[in-house]
Amino acid sequence: MINKVAIQGVIGSFHHIVSQEFFSKPVDVIECMTFDRVVDALITKECDAAIMALENSIAGSIIPNYALIDKYGLHIVGEHYLDIQHNLMALPHQNIADIKEVYSHPMALLQCKEFFKQYPHVKLVEDKDTAEVAQRIQEKNIAGIGAIASVKAAEVFELDILAHSIQTIKHNETRFVIVKRKNSEVLESEINKASVKFEANHKRGSLATILNVMSDCKLNLTKIQSLPIVETPWKYAFFVDVTFENYLDFKKAKSVIDIMGDDFKVLGEYKNAKI
Repeated sequence: MINKVAIQGVIGSFHHIVSQEFFSKPVDVIECMTFDRVVDALITKECDAAIMALENSIAGSIIPNYALIDKYGLHIVGEHYLDIQHNLMALPHQNIADIKEVYSHPMALLQCKEFFKQYPHVKLVEDKDTAEVAQRIQEKNIAGIGAIASVKAAEVFELDILAHSIQTIKHNETRFVIVKRKNSEVLESEINKASVKFEANHKRGSLATILNVMSDCKLNLTKIQSLPIVETPWKYAFFVDVTFENYLDFKKAKSVIDIMGDDFKVLGEYKNAKI
């Protein structure tokens, strides 16, 4: 039973919205300003699960979060795709001409930089969280400063939205995963997606061999992300997502790759949110 989850950000953040949409029952949230703090809350049992963004359709993978999940042996038990609509907001009774600086998370700034080219007087400043900036503007009554955040954040912190949906690409999704300290209790018959990590042997064709095993076992590769192995320069680990119709096909692929001697680790088995 999941009653409390850790999120990156505060109430009104996109992680908070995921916590409201993913779970069938309301959950309490622990607000964390960094993903390291999110993971710490989980491993110290302050919460039952955590929500972590893994990739965005515009900006790509959030590689440090892959590393955190792997380092602490966390297990992905679910995923949620959220339509990300960024909005420029500020204290009431202002317009864009009044705004001198806009603060937000680096990812949000990256996704909205084209919008601000038409407003050269606005300085963009990286900050910890989208909604936390909105909260700060309200609590300190800061005029002349804008935030990029969700409509929910504007509602919670009573800010005016000066411009809606300012991200460069209007269809903008982020994939979030729900992680726990141990494997999910999802029935095998319901599992149709898995996240794995492996380190291919440093020889010709080793990566291709593993991918061929996955293909032969009827696994559909939906994501592959390389990450340097810090302890071994120029050697890489691969984080891979696969989908399948029959869980036995995944088990077969895992067994074959284990026999091959490659370091193969299952990070999560869950239900594909896109189906």
